[in-house]
Amino acid sequence: MRLPFSIFLSVSLFTAETTAALYLSSTYHSAGDKVWQQLTLLFSLVPSMLVQLALIFFHRDLGRDRPFILLLHMLQFGPIVRCLEAFWTYGSVGRVEESYVSITRKKQMPRRGEPEEVERQVGQAEGKLVTHRAAFARTAVMQAFLGSAPQLTLQLYICVLQRGVSVGRGTLMVISLLSIVYGALRCNILAIKIKYDEYQVSMSPSAYLCIFMWRSCEIASRVVVLVLFSSVLKVWVLPVVVVNFLAFFFYPWILFWRSHSPFPQHIEKTLTHVKLSDPDLINKSQNWYRMVVYYMVRFIENASLLLIWYIYRTDFYEFMSAPLLMLELLGAYGACIFFMLVFYQSCHPCRRLFMSSMSQGFEDCCALLCLSCSSAELTIDSHKEVGPRGEVGTSAGARSNIPNDRSRELLNGGGHSA
Repeated sequence: MRLPFSIFLSVSLFTAETTAALYLSSTYHSAGDKVWQQLTLLFSLVPSMLVQLALIFFHRDLGRDRPFILLLHMLQFGPIVRCLEAFWTYGSVGRVEESYVSITRKKQMPRRGEPEEVERQVGQAEGKLVTHRAAFARTAVMQAFLGSAPQLTLQLYICVLQRGVSVGRGTLMVISLLSIVYGALRCNILAIKIKYDEYQVSMSPSAYLCIFMWRSCEIASRVVVLVLFSSVLKVWVLPVVVVNFLAFFFYPWILFWRSHSPFPQHIEKTLTHVKLSDPDLINKSQNWYRMVVYYMVRFIENASLLLIWYIYRTDFYEFMSAPLLMLELLGAYGACIFFMLVFYQSCHPCRRLFMSSMSQGFEDCCALLCLSCSSAELTIDSHKEVGPRGEVGTSAGARSNIPNDRSRELLNGGGHSA
């Protein structure tokens, strides 16, 4: 049984960020910055209360007689108590004979031939640890994107306005960035485990390192770009954020609607019938085309926001080299793409299940883009080459650009199964 280190890391980041935010808000209060104090407390206490409610929900404490635990959650000490409870459970394994043992069946990753299904006994203590790990993994994602992300953006914006970084503000920014990266890492791992739920997934240290570098470069560059853009065009940053939010919110539902997959039946009787790991709701394919399009669009968006900032920047930014900063931010996003490619090519725990490698997927995507350009040229040439009787002629060069069966398959399918 593994040591619950991920639980300790989640609680450490949560406690450190809350403590640093409270200290920084006290310094804002002493300096008379009421607005910054209130916003710092808002982005710290509201996510903390949501984390407490989520832990109560995951452990189903409302239906159990545990008033002391509920009191500690109300005092914002719930994660610390849950962490101590998890380590107590880990230490008690093997000391007490367990009366209840369940059996799980998971497939091992295939090395040669078909995957083998392995049965494994899970005791009651290990089941409790699985519940603790799952709860803290989800609360880490909540803390990262509901608390740490706006907190980091706010403090970086204050640094730009004040042209300086204090010790307290710098400490909070570093902890918030680590919390966001850790939440994104947990989100990646959760997505992999949900997508390949029937397999026994184990992450290597190199996979953790690649995801950490990938998400660190992506999040840091994205936050800096948004802060720079908002510093010169304060009104237009809200539409950018709203458009991104709506796109990420509705995109999975659009994909689900296009897949024509039905919802689980009889969900009005019990909510336990609706599971994130339901095979009917999950697309098992690894779609390289969507990934290429996403990162291309995101790179163009970052470059466009930086260009707008460069055009409308004021004398306030004379203390920094604007072209060098733009190149550094675009280079950081390029490094993010590099580490993402390394992860999917060499470190993904389920890469043996991919029917095509990432390099082949990118080749097909490039072929698809060339096909689109060739089809456009073919359409233009067909309108130009019209015979005396109104018949459309096709030159030899245009005939070579006619899409073949493989190209039509790429246009219709788009992705590759994994």
